[in-house]
Amino acid sequence: MTSLVCRVSLLAGLMLLGIAGAHATVEPRTAAAMVAAGLCNSQPTDIVFLVDSSRSVRPSEFEQVKVFLTKVIEGLDIGPDSTRVGVVNYASRVKNEVSLKSHRTKAGLIKAVSKIEPLSTGTMTGLAIQFAMNVAFSEAEGGRKSAGINKVVIIVTDGRPQDNVRDIAAKARESGIEMFAIGVGRVDMNTLRQMASEPLEEHVDYVESYSLIEKLIKKFQEAYAAGAVSDLCVTGDHDCEQVCISTPGSFKCACNEGYTLMDDGRSCSACSSATDVVFLIDGSKSVRPENFELVKKWINQIVDKLDVSETGAHVGLVQYSSSVKQEFPLGRHNNKKDVKEAVKKMPYMERGTMTGQALRYLLDNSFTPSQGARPGVTKVGIVFTDGRSQDYIGDAAKKAKENGFKMYAVGVGNAVEDELREIASEPISDHYFYTADFKTMNQIAKKLQINVCQEEDPCECDSVVKFQKKIEDALQALTKKLEAVTKRIAALENKIV
Repeated sequence: MTSLVCRVSLLAGLMLLGIAGAHATVEPRTAAAMVAAGLCNSQPTDIVFLVDSSRSVRPSEFEQVKVFLTKVIEGLDIGPDSTRVGVVNYASRVKNEVSLKSHRTKAGLIKAVSKIEPLSTGTMTGLAIQFAMNVAFSEAEGGRKSAGINKVVIIVTDGRPQDNVRDIAAKARESGIEMFAIGVGRVDMNTLRQMASEPLEEHVDYVESYSLIEKLIKKFQEAYAAGAVSDLCVTGDHDCEQVCISTPGSFKCACNEGYTLMDDGRSCSACSSATDVVFLIDGSKSVRPENFELVKKWINQIVDKLDVSETGAHVGLVQYSSSVKQEFPLGRHNNKKDVKEAVKKMPYMERGTMTGQALRYLLDNSFTPSQGARPGVTKVGIVFTDGRSQDYIGDAAKKAKENGFKMYAVGVGNAVEDELREIASEPISDHYFYTADFKTMNQIAKKLQINVCQEEDPCECDSVVKFQKKIEDALQALTKKLEAVTKRIAALENKIV
């Protein structure tokens, strides 16, 4: 009985970690390790995630689900004889994205999860549960039939199923599968209870939206404490391309001099910090004064991530409503402190929402040499709005991208998804962000990454040298991993003897 309680608590904690990871004050990988260590020893487990990617799940929200999966995986003891993970993507149809036998390492699983794309049709949750029973947990897909192997399903959904889930969920539980149900937004709570195992309070969780998942953080923090975790850099259980830095119960990646850490937190690239960045900020009446202050804090969060200097990033700021006003041009302020002070002093305009006019201003003025733009430097435009534009944006949005500007579109509240997509550069999933509430804009600031990397010409000598250096670094990292594995094998042999 004690073993069962520990196992249920551990898996419930993992769900909380996955959802809360984007908002938690604890570093996500550290928190993941805390859960994995737990307060008890768990048995080998086969975990299958059933992820709803129906039409109602926005692309940015689906990315948050993938973050959830990643954080859970990072906190698990992945291996053929410990925990195996599978991922089933469903909407009107079911797609087996990751089988239990596909990946035996965290790095492989995380990479596979990052490539999952939403199906964007209906919501056939019952069909997904049936698939898990018949296929995902089968021996052909890597499921283990031996005694002592726990079988767990974690469902993440935001809607009402279009098929019957009560009977098939009951069959799943009767077959020995432990069922967890996570509901988001307008999900039907009765359906969650029909799917989940008993006790329901440990197997059902609800969050109001994908961007308000911080409500679960406190529950996680109160329920779990840290346990002893091995040095993941020493054991080689990491995926850092160049440098692994040990932290209590976890690790973080870094890069050699001359390289920049990429968005995935693991890869390194030779990137330039010289960038011209212009913010186009909606100051219309619908934003309201108190939210406008949150927008200014959001801008400064992004500024904090830039290398603002004479030779690095230059920042310009434009506010628009029924008219367009340049708050300050590129290059006027050449350090973060001055930029942030100028942002804080920006007055609120109110009135209408002329996003098209603002985009034309960006084209005709903001990125011209007379306004501080530098020739040969990458141009980045960040557009923020909370509603539908009152003028046409199509031509200006298209021309901005044709001119080579890297355009980010950020929407809050009543922002129109089609307009945001029209503004954003390709790939849209990397340049388009949305949240329902101004209070959660800080999460977008964390995700929005402005990395400017020059494409390397493999025919140039300099590029060949850089490529050779990358190979040498990779071989050194591999050698360290092999040495760590050899030490672990030797230690195990000594124990056996």
